[in-house]
Amino acid sequence: MSTLATLTNTSPSPPLPGCKQEEEEECSEIHMCVLWYGGQLGITYYNTEDCSVYFMPDMPDNEHLKLLQKVIDEVFPRCIVTSAKQDHHFAKFLTNISSTGDELVKKPEIVLFPNADFGLEVSKQRILSRQFPFIPSHMTATEKILYLSSVIPFESPVMVQALGGLLKFLDRRRVGVELEDSTVGVPILAFKKFVLTDIVNMDQDAYYVLQIFKSEVHPSVYKLASGLKEGFSLYGILNRCRCKWGEKLLRLWLMRPTRNLTELNKRLDVIQFFLLAQNHETVLTLQDCLKNIKNVPLILRRMTLSNTKVSDWQALYKTAYSAVCLRDTCRSLPSTIELFQTISHVFTDDLHYIASLISKVIDFEGSISENRFTVRSNVDPTIDEKKRKLMGLSDFLTEVARKELETLDNRIPSCCVIYIPLIGFLLSIPRLPTMVDKSDFEIEGLDFMFLSEDKLHYRSARTKELDSMLGDLHCEIRDQETLIMHQLQTKILEKSAVLSNVIEFTAHLDVLLALAVMARENGYCRPCFTQSHGIRIKDGRHPLMELCAKTFVPNPVESGEVTGRVKILTGPNSSGKSVYLKQVGLITFMALIGSYVPASEAEIGPVDGIYTRIHSRESVSLGLSTFMIDLNQVAKAVNNATAWSLVLIDEFGKGTNTVDGLSLLAAVLRYWINQGTQCPQVFVSTNFHSLMQLKLLPDTPLVQYLTMETHQDGDELVFFYQLKEGVSTVSHAANIAALAGMPHKVTARGMEVSELIRNGKPIRRIEHPSQNNQLERCKSLVEKFLCLDLEDPHVDLEEFLHQEVLPSAASVL
Repeated sequence: MSTLATLTNTSPSPPLPGCKQEEEEECSEIHMCVLWYGGQLGITYYNTEDCSVYFMPDMPDNEHLKLLQKVIDEVFPRCIVTSAKQDHHFAKFLTNISSTGDELVKKPEIVLFPNADFGLEVSKQRILSRQFPFIPSHMTATEKILYLSSVIPFESPVMVQALGGLLKFLDRRRVGVELEDSTVGVPILAFKKFVLTDIVNMDQDAYYVLQIFKSEVHPSVYKLASGLKEGFSLYGILNRCRCKWGEKLLRLWLMRPTRNLTELNKRLDVIQFFLLAQNHETVLTLQDCLKNIKNVPLILRRMTLSNTKVSDWQALYKTAYSAVCLRDTCRSLPSTIELFQTISHVFTDDLHYIASLISKVIDFEGSISENRFTVRSNVDPTIDEKKRKLMGLSDFLTEVARKELETLDNRIPSCCVIYIPLIGFLLSIPRLPTMVDKSDFEIEGLDFMFLSEDKLHYRSARTKELDSMLGDLHCEIRDQETLIMHQLQTKILEKSAVLSNVIEFTAHLDVLLALAVMARENGYCRPCFTQSHGIRIKDGRHPLMELCAKTFVPNPVESGEVTGRVKILTGPNSSGKSVYLKQVGLITFMALIGSYVPASEAEIGPVDGIYTRIHSRESVSLGLSTFMIDLNQVAKAVNNATAWSLVLIDEFGKGTNTVDGLSLLAAVLRYWINQGTQCPQVFVSTNFHSLMQLKLLPDTPLVQYLTMETHQDGDELVFFYQLKEGVSTVSHAANIAALAGMPHKVTARGMEVSELIRNGKPIRRIEHPSQNNQLERCKSLVEKFLCLDLEDPHVDLEEFLHQEVLPSAASVL
């Protein structure tokens, strides 16, 4: 299908604001559709210049929507289409971009559609039912679906919903065909993937096979329904973060590897500083402070709703105090490192003000014991006076009760004066045996209130006097303390900007500390970035496998202009080919997030994407065969890989007929080889030895053949897991089968058949010796039966059947 060639991962340059185009050319317009659901950003846009729809697969973005802002700054859309039902953060973002900015730059028009227009199934139907000129008309509906599934990433639901909304907008606005007949639709000549300039393109398959993330069901029975935990993955081993925000940022960095060398080198500079032996104590100090950085955004949100808990005040105090410690520590560190300088400046004295204010106002011991906000002494004189009255109330009420008892009937043995919030002071006396009915409760000079636990409660003249004199002390104290809490919240919210900076920059510090700890423990090295195309790694190791294996054999990587861009890797099964491919991908990926890498040296050239075909992620819901899934993965690499891309392919073509699989693999490799200097960095492992034997690939310096070293010691195959130049001509499948526990008879027969096929000889059926014996027994049984005289009444056929036929039949069967 030649139309697949219309796909690319570069976008046309957006029209510069305010610039004049040539008179004969029409100024292009960008119409964008954006959705932000559950922290995932889906973006599509239509360019009138080339009549193409560009899409960006779902990417994570937080409430600040910096990624979306970066896309808008790069694309400069004429209008932005989105759902009328949106999160308030997103609504605020749209309001800001439509109301602020340079007056010379025309602001984008915001178009709102009902949320129902962005339904996932509705959007899919809108995409599949539309007629696109680049799809051959002879295709059936099923073929069209398969074709579009290799072009559009349907596994990105938010992007698919955005694309559906964009198509509806184009049809309603009739962009570019306003004066045409109503039957003429908006032309869409191609679908193209849009990737931000600095972000490396990777799909979900690449993340899966490289084991960047791996979610597992939590073993706790209380979390089986919804709780997941991180399994053995790159994120799992790198995550040495001490606070929640560091973990979130690390995940975001892994989801958005970057090509921005300035940013990558800034991260590496910080890690290099932390790895110096004299800075070990500084690392421990910073990590101790980071433990106390709590969920500040949640606390601030509760403050705005006046729903702050005692634990929130404690967490905020610890955060502010620890942030001050971080700032003071960073001020003692070299200002040449930008992160330290930034923390020193943006962590202002407002943090000390917040921590000091909380410490002076809140009585944490009292707050914890009463489970509510309480104020320290010497903060409010009125509260202090009322608390003193409340503290001396016990002795005072005992004296009042003694005086009340003197005026009561002699039959009443005792009484006490109690205080009940919202009710006031009451006189409590025990219920006498003579007090049966309510009429018996009446006592002269007392107003009966209620009966509780055989105690009668009354109001007396003295308790009424106490109410008027002391009032409802508990409620008054709580009211005034609540008022002070509101005043404290207001003052802290006024300084909330510095708390936002704390979250942002402590997350950066936390991630880089975690990466430094991992680099120190495992002997990682700092990668070097160059502008020359290629990847050079000395003594590279698989970051996950080396933690599992008792011994791990490091291997080099040499890919570039001189050593060749296409690496064909052969060797027996279980010799380490797949691990090597993943190792190349993981080391490159780690360098692109600004981490040290598991190698003694690493030199990484420009990389704009990592594409893989290593494992088939089968799913019934996809409705695709295993081989079709493999083809889709390779199609993405063929359609999108550039000269700066890394492509990893493991055993492609094994899911179909050997000849067809070999032909497809050879065709894909020749396609890239024919691109010459535009060929991506390709690493392929295969057991198709005919690829080399039949010389299906051209003899060019672009191609290098590699193999994994092994040694045949008698019947035993020894793996060295060492990469060397050359070609393996045998797969040693029988040896691998024996290692897997296959019976010797099976492996021996397999080797025999393999040898016959290889030499072009016929395969003969195995004749078992027991077959001749069975044949003789059958002949003897037939002869005995023929000798029987069936007319003789003394012949017992039933006895003959039991004694002769059945035993013989059992032995034969």
